[in-house]
Amino acid sequence: MAHLNLRRPENVSGDFYVDTSCIDCDTCRWMAPEVFIEAGEQSAVHHQPANEAQRLAALQALLACPTSSIGTVEKPQDVKAAQLSFPIPVEDNVYHCGYHSENSYGAASYFIELPEGNILVDSPRFTPPLVKRLEKMGGIRYMYLTHRDDVADHQKFAEHFQCQRILHKDDITADTRSVEIQLTGTEPIELAPDVLIIPVPGHSKGHTVLLYKNKFLFTGDHLAWSNELKHLYAFRDYSWYSFSEQIQSMRKLTHYSFEWVLPGHGRRYHSDTETMKEQMEKCIAWMEEVEFH
Repeated sequence: MAHLNLRRPENVSGDFYVDTSCIDCDTCRWMAPEVFIEAGEQSAVHHQPANEAQRLAALQALLACPTSSIGTVEKPQDVKAAQLSFPIPVEDNVYHCGYHSENSYGAASYFIELPEGNILVDSPRFTPPLVKRLEKMGGIRYMYLTHRDDVADHQKFAEHFQCQRILHKDDITADTRSVEIQLTGTEPIELAPDVLIIPVPGHSKGHTVLLYKNKFLFTGDHLAWSNELKHLYAFRDYSWYSFSEQIQSMRKLTHYSFEWVLPGHGRRYHSDTETMKEQMEKCIAWMEEVEFH
C-alpha cells in the first residue's frame, strides 16, 4: 500500500498521490490520463479528479497499480464501486481485467466473454474482488498466455478455475511446464470460432498473438502504440529473441484485418481497418530503419 510519508514532491496537492515505490510501468497514465502523468521517470498526480468519471478512473488505476504505489489522503468510501467496475468493458464482449501484477512489470490482461467458454488473456493478479467478478461472468475455460513474460499468477487461476492454459512450447519455462496446451510450429491455430492464435516469434521465440472476430488483436509484447513516436511500434530494446524475425512476424500480421491493438505493455490503439493497415506499414518501415541503419 502507498505511504503518505513517501509521497513524491511532483504530485499536486490534494487527495490522490503517487509514492516513491512507483516502477514507471505506465498503467495509471493510460488508465487515467486526466489525473496521472510521467514526472522524473515515475508517475505523479498532475490534476486531482474534477468529476465522478475522473475519480472512478483514478480509483481504477489505484486498484490496477502493480506495486500499490497510488494512495489517497482520505480513506476512499467509494472504492467498492471501483472494485465492482472490473473487468472494465473495452468494446463488445472484451474487457480489461485491471489488477496488474508486479511479476509481469504491470502488463495488462484481458477477458473475452464467450458462450462456449470465456478466455483470459495473460495473467492479472489473483485478487479476490477480480476472481469473484470473473466467477459471476462464467469463469474461465482457457487462459491464453501470449508469451513467457506475462504469466504472473497463472497457476493460481488454473487451480481455482480449472481452466486450460495455452502457451507456445518455445516459451515454456520451469514455472510453466505444467501448462495444459503447449503449441508448436509457426502456423495459425484456430482455438474456437472467430478465435485465431498466430505465432509471431521475435520478442521471444514462442510469442503468439490472438485475433478475435477479425477485430481485436491481443498482442502481448509484440506490438503496441507509442505516444512518443505517434505510430505502432515494437520494443526494440526488449526483443529477447530476434528483432529481424519480429519484423517478419509483423509482415505476417499485415495479411489480417483488425481494429484494436490490445497489448500487454505499451498503449492500446483503435482505428478502422484501413488506417490500421497504414499504421502497420509505418511500424514495419520504422522497424526496418532501426534494424538496418
